[in-house]
This record gives sequence, structure tokens and C-alpha cells, in this order.
Amino acid sequence: MERSETDGVLVARVRRGDSRAFDQLVRRHLRTAHAVARSKLDNPADADDVVQDAFIKALQRIDDCRNPEGFRGWLLVIVRNTAHNYRERERLRTAAPLEKVASAASGDDPLADVANAELRGRLSEAMNNLTELQRKVLVLYDLEGWKHGEIARELGISAGSSRVHLHVARKSMRRLLGGRLALENV
Repeated sequence: MERSETDGVLVARVRRGDSRAFDQLVRRHLRTAHAVARSKLDNPADADDVVQDAFIKALQRIDDCRNPEGFRGWLLVIVRNTAHNYRERERLRTAAPLEKVASAASGDDPLADVANAELRGRLSEAMNNLTELQRKVLVLYDLEGWKHGEIARELGISAGSSRVHLHVARKSMRRLLGGRLALENV
């Protein structure tokens, strides 16, 4: 491997179909990518899987790398996002089903159970009327507590766009729920 070849030169070679150039990029950035994944995950084996997935995504999206000399930074964003998505999938897999949580929380009050079931149904119906992007922004901001900058990076939009989608989603939810459920203002 010629160390004199910059990431930009290697990316250009990969774009022309040179698999050896991609191998060089992998060898060059594997340790750093693994360190980033490991910092986001508890299990080293999970970090290995995340890094492998991230490199595959990078290869598939190599034409999206706007600054080939900045390949390392672009790759590390892919690693962070892949690790974040992996962690979220695992969190959802290990979470208790909503039905069990709702029934455990309501106790022995059948009227509360009926009211909660109605509310869940209305919320679900209202959420289905939002666009996918509005729904994601609303959930990440209001339920997960993310900041607009984090949402922007995760969804590939600007922070301002995140704010607009949140505002529109909340307005729609208020209208669809008839004002019975108070949602915070932006």
C-alpha cells in the first residue's frame, strides 16, 4: 500500500471500480471506525458488526461522499449513525410490549383502562395522519428528548427543518385530537 495515496485518490479509484483501493481505505480507517463504534456500544462483537455494516454502506454510497479528501470524517458519521441505529433497535427489542406496560400501570381501575385504550387509539390514529418525517421528528423530540441538531443529523435534514416539521406535526396532532391532549409549544 502506498501511503502517499490520499483518501481522495483512493475514493476516486473506488468510484472507478477498484476494489483494492477500497481495501486500502478499510485498512487505513478500520481502527478508528471500530473505536467510534465501540464508544457507542457495550459489546465489542456488536461494534464489529456495526463497523462492517458501516463500511458496506460507505461502499454503496461512495458517490455521495462530497469531499473525497474528507472520507474519514464522512465514514465516521456513517459509523456513528449505524451504531446509534443498532443501539436503538436493541433497546426496542428488549423493551416490554406497550400492552404490558399499559396494563401494569393502570392497576385495578377498569375505567382508567378503557380511557387509556381510547387515548392510545386516538393517538395512534392521529400519528398515522402525519408524514413519516413529521412522525419521526415528533417522537424523537417529544418522546425521546432529542435536540433539533441531533434530529437533523439523524434524519439528514437541517435543524430549522426539524423545528418546522415539529411545529406542523404538533399543530396537526392538536387539530386531530380536538384540543383534548395538550402538546407543548415549540
